[in-house]
Amino acid sequence: MDEGLPHPVVLFDGVCNLCSATVRWIVKHDASGRFRFASLQSEAARWLLVEAPIGAQGRPDSMALVDRDGVHFRSDAAIRIAKGLGPPWSVLGLLAVVPRPIRDATYNFVARNRYKWFGRQDSCSLPAPELADRFLDSS
Repeated sequence: MDEGLPHPVVLFDGVCNLCSATVRWIVKHDASGRFRFASLQSEAARWLLVEAPIGAQGRPDSMALVDRDGVHFRSDAAIRIAKGLGPPWSVLGLLAVVPRPIRDATYNFVARNRYKWFGRQDSCSLPAPELADRFLDSS
C-alpha cells in the first residue's frame, strides 16, 4: 500500500442507498475533513486496490477503508472510520473487543440485505460541489 497516502479513503458501493447515506453521515461528522471517498465502481477505487493485500478477504463489495496500514474490510473498516472521526464516535472502537467473526457476521447480514432494505440507484450519485474535492472520482 502507498505509504504516502495523505488521507484515509472510504471505498463504498456507489449505487447502494445505505452506503451513500453512510458516506453522507461520515462527511457530516468528519469535522476535520480527514476522510476521502471513492465509489467501488470508480477507477480511483480500482487503482487503490491494485496492490492491496486482499488475501482471503476478497474484493470489497459494500465498504472498505484504505489507509497507510492497508485495506480494511467489514467491521474493521467501520471501527477504524469511527475511531478516525474522534469523540464521541471513537468510543465505538471498543467494539473491537467483540471477536471479528461475530462482528463480521452482523456486518455481512446487513450487507447482504442492503439493496432489499434500502434500495439501490441505477448509477453513482455525484457529491455536492462543495464536497467534490473529497471524492476521488467526482470529476
